[in-house]
Amino acid sequence: MKIEQIYTGCLAQGAYYIESEGEVAIIDPLREVQQYIDRATKDNAKIKYIFETHFHADFVSGHLTLSQKTGAEIVYGPTAKPAFKAHIATDGEVFKIGKLSIIALHTPGHTMESTTYLLKDENGKDYAIFSGDTLFLGDVGRPDLAQKAANMTQEELAATLYHSLRTKIMPLADDVIVYPAHGAGSACGKNLSKETVGTLGEQKKTNYALRADMTVEEFVQEVTDGLLPPPAYFPENVRLNKEGYESIETIIEKNKAFTPVEFKEAADEALILDVRDADSFGKGHIPGSIFIGVDGGFAPWVGALITDINQPIVLVTPEGREQETITRLSRVGYDNTLGYLANGIEAWKAAGFETDAIERISAETLADKINAGEKNVFDVRKPGEYNSSHIENVPNSPLDFLNDHINDFPATETTYLHCAGGYRSMIAASILKARGFHNMIDVIGGFGAIKNTNLPLVESVCPSTLK
Repeated sequence: MKIEQIYTGCLAQGAYYIESEGEVAIIDPLREVQQYIDRATKDNAKIKYIFETHFHADFVSGHLTLSQKTGAEIVYGPTAKPAFKAHIATDGEVFKIGKLSIIALHTPGHTMESTTYLLKDENGKDYAIFSGDTLFLGDVGRPDLAQKAANMTQEELAATLYHSLRTKIMPLADDVIVYPAHGAGSACGKNLSKETVGTLGEQKKTNYALRADMTVEEFVQEVTDGLLPPPAYFPENVRLNKEGYESIETIIEKNKAFTPVEFKEAADEALILDVRDADSFGKGHIPGSIFIGVDGGFAPWVGALITDINQPIVLVTPEGREQETITRLSRVGYDNTLGYLANGIEAWKAAGFETDAIERISAETLADKINAGEKNVFDVRKPGEYNSSHIENVPNSPLDFLNDHINDFPATETTYLHCAGGYRSMIAASILKARGFHNMIDVIGGFGAIKNTNLPLVESVCPSTLK
């Protein structure tokens, strides 16, 4: 028996490869599927099943492409109604992989089709659960994403999730391994652990949602408390996962390597997305472009800030990372990339076209400015981070909801932005600059560096309680 978690940090997502006696099951695959095919080929094995725990909202799964390339059967849980051929499992249905058994446990609540897959070893012993978004380490799936599709309130979905956990998962033995679909950083929950593998016994002891004496009323209150609005792209990803999509290979083939002149023409009808690092973007970028660095939380921030997945996009990337960027955008359904600037920003400069810049200063320089009376400082971190600790008298304008705070920023006065480390603040500065705010200055190193200055800080909530 082989079990491999294939974890993608940018999406905080775990796919799973299970092999026994030359037969393979893949659970919740990413859209680019060659990695699974190569893994099976290495084991001289055949992919037999593709199990989907639910219709994912935060990424486009690879179930269709993988099935087309391998002939493997796609399996969803009860009540799922995909627009393509798939096996809809009954609650308790058993699937064989070599000497292993995989049992579909219908666990509605996050979504109504949500299903946990219980793996039994060759001796018939319960070995592991692949819990999707039903159970995370430290949390459970948010119950507000499927309200419209299920014609239910988030409270009704939460109550359904309560009963699923207590009738299907909590009765299992403490030594059963928990393999969730996501870890910390995912928007599918609010308090996910940084760990990506644990045991059910540990979760029964430490996960607030699995308290043995918890009432359904308490569960509903605690699970729904503090939920932030989901990213705008989530419903579109659900639609793609239900209805189908083009292969990533097709998307890549459509993209063109633009000359500077061609790029300039294409940009008249498209968003310029610059995915280099914050320092390079600050030193020189194409006017009007938006920065979201490919080496940060790239795909989730694209989804949070570019609200239309059909938005035409042209790319400025680090050299050699064009295909990677297109692939990572397609993971979250952004398939309308038109192409990229061949030879990058240097080609743009060589063609004599204009560039723009965003000034960056150190945390020490910011401290000097504030101590001298500067007031126009904005913290663009998440509310939980801000509540844990922030600079005294500095307001919170979370990047996630920047559009709601546009009018808070001075139109002409010099303004300083910081986040935790400098990634999000440069994103915010680029968006504001593209909208005509040319007075933004980014703080290098963000709050991590600010803490080491003499600036007075407000600390109101223990960091361990952050959601």
